[in-house]
Amino acid sequence: MKKIIVRTICACMLFSISFYSFALGSKEQNAQSKTKEVIDHTGNVIVIPEKPERVVISSLLPLPSVYCLYLGGPHKLVGMHPSSKAAGKNSYLAKFYPSINDIDSSFVKNNVVNVEQLLELNPDLVLYNASNTVEKEMFAAAGIPCVGFSTTIAGYNTIETYASWIALLGEIFGDTGRSNEIIEYGRSVEKMVKERTSKLTDEQKPICLYLYSCEENSITTYGGNMFNQYWCETCGGKNASYELKGNNSLNMEQIYNWNPDMIFLTNFTPALPEDLYTNAIGIYDWSSIKAIKNKKVYKNPLGMYRWAPPSSDTPLALQWFAKQMQPELFSDIDMDKEIISYFKKFYGVELAKSDLQAIYNPRREASGK
Repeated sequence: MKKIIVRTICACMLFSISFYSFALGSKEQNAQSKTKEVIDHTGNVIVIPEKPERVVISSLLPLPSVYCLYLGGPHKLVGMHPSSKAAGKNSYLAKFYPSINDIDSSFVKNNVVNVEQLLELNPDLVLYNASNTVEKEMFAAAGIPCVGFSTTIAGYNTIETYASWIALLGEIFGDTGRSNEIIEYGRSVEKMVKERTSKLTDEQKPICLYLYSCEENSITTYGGNMFNQYWCETCGGKNASYELKGNNSLNMEQIYNWNPDMIFLTNFTPALPEDLYTNAIGIYDWSSIKAIKNKKVYKNPLGMYRWAPPSSDTPLALQWFAKQMQPELFSDIDMDKEIISYFKKFYGVELAKSDLQAIYNPRREASGK
């Protein structure tokens, strides 16, 4: 029996060594081609192929939309996170770039990367969330060049985060001739919004609550160190959860105490405004809250990606949030025209009125749950 066990262990070890030798051998062959150096958002110098041909985006869910914005489509993208793919399938990302539906996402299970399955995609570059040190070490051990993109590099300023992602994509893939135009458009929108909201008093700012999940057994929000804080500060609102940090589970007593004037439901939850208006989720009673009484529960739109974190639609999201929080200040902004113009200019596509309604009223399935 002992001999059988020893032989089995040895066989497993030989298989593992052979598998990784094959993978690393492939990497060594690729290394013979031209390379270049980039400094990623971890501050490290990363050696990558001069012209990456097989790219995987792992743990940064909005990045595929920005990738497609920058490169004009999912060119060379062979792997992406299943949550990114779910958003893509139920948004305009897959409509205009249908090959998104064929990109592999099976290498991630329960939000964890299976490195053996990843290696089967033969990637020569992985783009990942810079805060995910576990993935970084895993990719390095497997011999895959990996570049970290940060969500905190600009203090959760969505416009500057979006700009930093585009700039880093430019360093990786070369200048497409559009990066400055994309970045400057976002900054011009932010400047306009900030100028209009800068003179508001606290009394003029609605209390806003962002719900990242709102399900039978889970209500969660992020605190004052996340993107919802930026949306509120910039667009003329007050973040109900600003004293909290990170991701937080909520109970109804806390929400009653805040009594928010507005509630925003992100696209990470399947919940819709009518679910709160009719108390259709679990045993929660929302009826006494101001936002419910005044019918001011809003589902975030979904264009090329979810409008809660930074994405390729971030300048549009900024205008939309501003119009909800301060409708009089931004009454001159026609979101239909802004969205149509943005999609034509930066994605090269024409939207119909029916497309706009789909963007404003995303399907539950876009949550990926």
